[in-house]
Amino acid sequence: MTAVDLTFLRENLTTTRKLSEDLTNLLSCEDHMLQSMPDASPTKWHLAHTSWFFDTFVLQPRNLSCQSPHFETLFNSYYNQVGAQYPRAQRGLLSRPSLDEVWDFRRETEHRLNTIWDSLSDAELALIELGIHHEQQHQELIVTDIKHALSHHPQYPSLVERRDQAPSAVDLLWNDFAEDEYPVGCADGFCFDNERPGHSVRLQGFRLANRAATNGEYLAFIEDQDYQRPNYWLSEGWMWVNSTQAVAPLYWKKIDNQWFTYSLNGFKPVDPHEPVCHLNYFEANAFASWSGKRLPTEFEWEAAAAHADRHNQCLDLNILHPRAAVASDSLQPLQMFGDVWEWTQSAYLPYPGFRAAKGAVGEYNGKFMVNQWVLRGGSCATPENHIRASYRNFFPVNASWQFSGVRLADDLN
Repeated sequence: MTAVDLTFLRENLTTTRKLSEDLTNLLSCEDHMLQSMPDASPTKWHLAHTSWFFDTFVLQPRNLSCQSPHFETLFNSYYNQVGAQYPRAQRGLLSRPSLDEVWDFRRETEHRLNTIWDSLSDAELALIELGIHHEQQHQELIVTDIKHALSHHPQYPSLVERRDQAPSAVDLLWNDFAEDEYPVGCADGFCFDNERPGHSVRLQGFRLANRAATNGEYLAFIEDQDYQRPNYWLSEGWMWVNSTQAVAPLYWKKIDNQWFTYSLNGFKPVDPHEPVCHLNYFEANAFASWSGKRLPTEFEWEAAAAHADRHNQCLDLNILHPRAAVASDSLQPLQMFGDVWEWTQSAYLPYPGFRAAKGAVGEYNGKFMVNQWVLRGGSCATPENHIRASYRNFFPVNASWQFSGVRLADDLN
C-alpha cells in the first residue's frame, strides 16, 4: 500500500470503531444484553466479536493477543478452523464478561494494533481492511437486532427523536435495459470474495422500477386479502403464511382500522410513501406476482445500478428508518443504495471461478452458499461507505428482521 492508502486505512479503522461506539451510546446498559430470537445477537456480543476478529487474525499470530482465554469460544461466530463456538441462540445468557470488560477489550485491541501499525505486512493490512468491513456489517446487525428486541416492549421505546418527513410521492416509472452483455462482480478495489471474480453476463431485455415499492402499494396487496389467498404465493410461502398466521409485514399492527408500524423513532402510522420493509422473500415474491411483475435477478439489479442516481440514504444515527424516494429530474433509477435491501430472484451461488480465501477467513462467505437468496443495495442501517453495486447480501427465504424490501422488474417485450 502507498502512504496515502495506509493513512486512509488507519482513518477508516478509527472512524469505523468510533461509529460503533456512537451507535451503541444510543442504548442503555440493559439494552446491550437483549437477544430476542436465535438469529439475532446481543449488542454486547457484537462489540466483543468485532474486536475478537482483529485480535484473532492479526494480534494472535504475533503473540500479542489481549483476549481472555474463554473469549476464543464465547465470541467466535462460525469459524470452525479457529475452534469451538458458544451456541448462537444462547448468546443472551452471557452476562459475563461485563459490558465494561468488553469495552476494555476493544480499547486494548485498538491500542495494540496502533503499536504495530508501521510494521504490518500487506497480508495483515488486508486482514485489517476485511475487519473494518466486517465491523460495518455488525453495525447494521446491531440496528436490526436491537429493533427486533425493543419491538417486544409494550411501550415501543425509541432510540432517536421522531422526524416526520414531508409527504412525498414519486410516480412509479420504468427504466428499460436492452439485451446485451453486462459486466458484474468486482474487478478492483476492496470487495468480499463472493463478489469475485468480475465477469460478464448476457441479459435479455428487462425493465426495472425507478424506485422501491412503497407501503401504500403493499397496503393495496394486503387489502386485496392476499394474505388470505394462496393465488400469488409460492408453495413454501403459503405454508409459511399459514404456520405464522401472518397478515402484514413484520412490525405492522392494525389499531382501530389503521395500520401502525414500530420503528426506532417510535410507534407511528404507516407512511404510504416510505418503502415497504421487513418483507421476507415469500412476501416480496407474492407482491411482485400480484403486481403482474417479478423480482429482478441479481445481475439485472447490478446492471441497472451502474446507471443509478448515487444519492443514498444509508445509516444515519438521527433517523434509523427508511425514507421516501426523493424526486429527481434525472431518469436514473432512484433509491438503489440505502433505505431497504432489495430481494432478487437469484439463489446465493458462487461466481464462475470463485475461490475461497485460504485459512479460517475463507469461511467468511463461501460455506453459506446454500439455501440463501441474494439481496442488493444496502439499507438505512448500512454504513454509507460500506455499500457498492457489486455487494451481495444473502438471507434465508423466511428472514424479515433486516430492512428488506422489493423493487419490481419485468421482461422487456
